[in-house]
Amino acid sequence: MMMTLHIMRRELRAMFLSPLAWTILAVVQFILAYLFLSQLSEFIRFQPQLRAMQQAIGVTDIVVTPMYGSASFILMLVVPLITMRVISEERRNKSMTLLFSAPISMTEIVMGKYLGVVAFLLIMIGMISIMPLSLMLAGPIDTGLFLSTLLGIILLVASFAAVGVYFSSLTVQPTVAAVGTFGILLLLWIIDWAGARVADPNATGLLTYLSMLRHFESLAKGVFNSSDIAYYLLFIGSFLTLSVRRLDADRLQR
Repeated sequence: MMMTLHIMRRELRAMFLSPLAWTILAVVQFILAYLFLSQLSEFIRFQPQLRAMQQAIGVTDIVVTPMYGSASFILMLVVPLITMRVISEERRNKSMTLLFSAPISMTEIVMGKYLGVVAFLLIMIGMISIMPLSLMLAGPIDTGLFLSTLLGIILLVASFAAVGVYFSSLTVQPTVAAVGTFGILLLLWIIDWAGARVADPNATGLLTYLSMLRHFESLAKGVFNSSDIAYYLLFIGSFLTLSVRRLDADRLQR
């Protein structure tokens, strides 16, 4: 456990020493701030009409949830850039041999690097969440919906990171790892589109269940379903297990 935490801190520190990490933080924050202010402007413009409605939707539905929806897509583009060097860079610098020879398991290596990436992403989500939380200065927001959406995006980006770590373990080329990660994430993002064209209801249900987007959308609507949580946890565990097995196979070859 101590070695896992040590690797996590080392990985997180290395990210913040990289200009790429700071650039990603700045760009993501800027884009989402623009989208947040645009949605807030729309809410203010339509507020008189909303007050006249008996069951009007609130600021959380109009501003907060759409902002996190945009954030989920932007982070799908960004996470491959963050994870592409996690293990592939170790291979490229020939430092993977030192890790293989150290008295540390492959599980600790993978978990340490994965938790380092997740810690960085949580910092990014925390910075993003300052914007919707600032709305509480002007009035109440739907706390339940906000927390459900926040949980959804945390699980979503944690799943993105698990895929990125796995593809980074497959190659010495960070660019190849980034492209592979993005390809799989995009496939799992849109896989339910194919389900709409399939006549078999069982196949449609399976493709819908495999879609990462559908599970996030369920949580973003405030629907807390244990099957959505189980999907993300199983997804993360599967890709981390594949990463551990990949490194174990490499160590045995040496």
